Amino acid sequence: MKRRNFIQTTGLSLPLLLNGFKLSAMPKSSIFSAINNENDRVLVLVQLNGGNDGLGMITPLDQYDKLANARGNILIPQSSLLDVGFNQAFHPSMTGLKGLFDEGKMGVVQAAGYPNQNRSHFRSTDIWTSGSPADEYWATGWLGRHFQLGQPNFPDGYPNSDYPDPFALTLGGTVTETCQGFTSNFSMAVNDPTMLNQLVNSGNDTAPSTPYGEELAYLRQSIESTNAYSNGIMEAAGNAANMVTYPDTNLGNQLKNVALLIAGGLKTKVYVVNLGGFDTHAGQVVLDPTLGTHSELLQTLSDAVTAFQQDLTLLGIEKRVATMTFSEFGRRIRSNDSLGTDHGDAAPLMLFGSCVKPGFTGDSPEIPDAPEVQEAVAMQYDFRNIYGSLLMDWFEVPQADVQNLLFPEFSYIPLMDGCNISGTDQLPAPEMLVLPYPNPFGREVNVKFNCGNEHVRLSLFNGAGQELKLLINKRLAAGEHTVQFDSSGLPNGSYYFHLRLENGRQKTKLVVKN
Repeated sequence: MKRRNFIQTTGLSLPLLLNGFKLSAMPKSSIFSAINNENDRVLVLVQLNGGNDGLGMITPLDQYDKLANARGNILIPQSSLLDVGFNQAFHPSMTGLKGLFDEGKMGVVQAAGYPNQNRSHFRSTDIWTSGSPADEYWATGWLGRHFQLGQPNFPDGYPNSDYPDPFALTLGGTVTETCQGFTSNFSMAVNDPTMLNQLVNSGNDTAPSTPYGEELAYLRQSIESTNAYSNGIMEAAGNAANMVTYPDTNLGNQLKNVALLIAGGLKTKVYVVNLGGFDTHAGQVVLDPTLGTHSELLQTLSDAVTAFQQDLTLLGIEKRVATMTFSEFGRRIRSNDSLGTDHGDAAPLMLFGSCVKPGFTGDSPEIPDAPEVQEAVAMQYDFRNIYGSLLMDWFEVPQADVQNLLFPEFSYIPLMDGCNISGTDQLPAPEMLVLPYPNPFGREVNVKFNCGNEHVRLSLFNGAGQELKLLINKRLAAGEHTVQFDSSGLPNGSYYFHLRLENGRQKTKLVVKN
């Protein structure tokens, strides 16, 4: 068995030198304050494996007629949708989540994705868990890097009196790549926290002074650490009791255990749970569009998250916990002939908790009158900006550290609102205007926009969410600016200008018609 496979299936953390990077080269950072015991906040990640159809989950009512033309065989009848205001409606199976939304305990970020979307399950999952650009391969996870900067010697000497519990737990049989550090994974895989069997050590004899001996010694130390962590996990599971009845589903049981461990005093900062089955190429709906695979998945998600949030409230710990969903990509705008949808690009990302900013961040996805077969929802928000904003607001990570962990062009998005969130020193975004003229246009178009004295990124995307051209990527003086763009070589069709400033973003559609 390969070492990486062994690590994933056992939950152990074995040494791994990545790309020749030496741990000693990492500078000490103010990020340390984000993972000490003074901040007792917890982040729960709900991974929706397979590529969730965001348009089927949250339907933009102001685009409903266009969706009826593009996916009429799977579109939920408007009378069956759960209208939540903001020109948005939830899938009818999401009654529990609508209740959370109405209570102000749910926020939605529209069209989360990344430039140059990769529609491979494996590659796109790598990008989402690592926080890498689409054209770069990173072997660490975004939370793994976050933990690693504060704990450069991990796992040597862990657990200890300062950090007695795992930094992260994956509920299931495989540790999450999200928490992969430079030398080891900060996550431990757990199925049932009340029944953890001790791993058998391979002996106490002195390991030989060879590469094999080093591996053997490290394996023994990892087994010892895992056994010590297991004792703490089982103790925490026995210290509390759930206050609600959870649905008898895999996701329900995962979240039930998460609530139990948090209430029981485990100091773990991150929990990762999974719900699979979202690769709905066929049978996404049945003859009744309100039923089918996608409906069942959304029902499972809604019921489990609703029970979890109710449990946190009754246990008195809801202000400590924020929950976020993510999926490797959305689905295409057009449905297929098999009552399904194919791999797409951006999709809504949901956040839950009494501390999240309620409502919608972003605009309704813009649906073309006649979308191409390959066309998908265009990105409005780079998912790395979502990650970084959570690190800032929830774990109190300075913005400079977030830029180092994710990408220099990081742009803060206010996602949390309440529970004494410290917030940031960000100023309100200036009023933005992105005006392409003439529109439609033949060859040349002028793009006018406003900005403050700040870094500006202006780029052109096609309807499939692929960045075609970067027009501006630098700091500009405050005021109005105009850029001229030559469309030579572009086929007729719909495109989008994306303007990203330090404190906001805007997307504007334009049409090439030669």
